[in-house]
Amino acid sequence: MQSDKEKLKKEFKRRLYAFTLRLIEFIDRLPNDNVSRRIGDQLLRSGTSIIGNYIEGQAASSKKDFTNYFNTSLKSANESKLWLALLRDSGRAKPEDVQWLLDELDEIAKVFASSILTLKGRR
Repeated sequence: MQSDKEKLKKEFKRRLYAFTLRLIEFIDRLPNDNVSRRIGDQLLRSGTSIIGNYIEGQAASSKKDFTNYFNTSLKSANESKLWLALLRDSGRAKPEDVQWLLDELDEIAKVFASSILTLKGRR
């Protein structure tokens, strides 16, 4: 039987994966202009980096290494918020198409930030 901690980890991984798939679909629907393509490329890198670093962190060789991967995931989530806001505010994406992604990134960032504090013994 899985522990509650293992279930939470599995569910968070599923959540990150679902977010990443939805982000890819969003990027695919962006206009085909130069700015949208460039920002879309940046968003694809930062957005997929979140789950990539989370997965890498699971195989970390030390607590410090593990924490560093979580830090990188948190930074990627924050960077992704910037690219999404720019797409929305420049009129290249509809606010309603961006809102769920921004809300989900806020929640994901909170999980990483809380985990990092716990790992560093500050909570």
